[in-house]
Amino acid sequence: MIRAFCHSEHIRFAKCKLREESMPIRILYEDNHLIAVFKPAGVLTQGDNSGDACLMDDVKKYLKEKYKKPGNVFLGLLHRLDRPVSGIVLFAKTSKGASRLSEQIRNHQIKKEYTALVEGALKEKKGVLENYLLHDEKTNKAKIFDQPTPGAQKAKLSFEMTGKKGNNTLVKIDLETGRHHQIRAQFAHLGHPIVGDVKYGAKSARPAGAIALCATGLEFKTATGGEKKKISVPFDL
Repeated sequence: MIRAFCHSEHIRFAKCKLREESMPIRILYEDNHLIAVFKPAGVLTQGDNSGDACLMDDVKKYLKEKYKKPGNVFLGLLHRLDRPVSGIVLFAKTSKGASRLSEQIRNHQIKKEYTALVEGALKEKKGVLENYLLHDEKTNKAKIFDQPTPGAQKAKLSFEMTGKKGNNTLVKIDLETGRHHQIRAQFAHLGHPIVGDVKYGAKSARPAGAIALCATGLEFKTATGGEKKKISVPFDL
């Protein structure tokens, strides 16, 4: 088991606008096929229409320089984090790594743990949230339903209260499904939006558009050998 500390189902590839100076890469785990890094809040995981710089390009630059690779560098994105969210992002350095880890994702063999600070005091110390989410592309928000709805996907997570900060509640979240804005939408629907997440009804924004949600844990098996790895980072408010 590996632990490292530092301050969503198809492989995706993208080109992003390069920063004039790449930010330092915080490596959490690396082997011949995989690399996990920490994504700060406010940074794109992958390029979008904005043309803003993204984590993928920084990781490619790191690999190109470290291994003195000529030409383009292969990098497969196995899952992503929303821009306002911080935490662990896992990439594949090889096609074998991409294939093996994508299979684990399809078979629900990868465990993702998040930590969040939500507004208010939760009534229950632990519980399960199960809803149905529909992505509204016009607003880039998840519409949430309590019953099966045409076009909506089932979304399920479990949570446990771990402490309080002022009038707000710290929760540990085990994500069973990986839907668009799932954690953000489900806690907002519960009446406890994530601190800083004004898009989903939080009272006020946080600096740089960050929200109090971090992907703090990731468990998976290596692409070769099937060794179980666990990576974790602290929740930094």
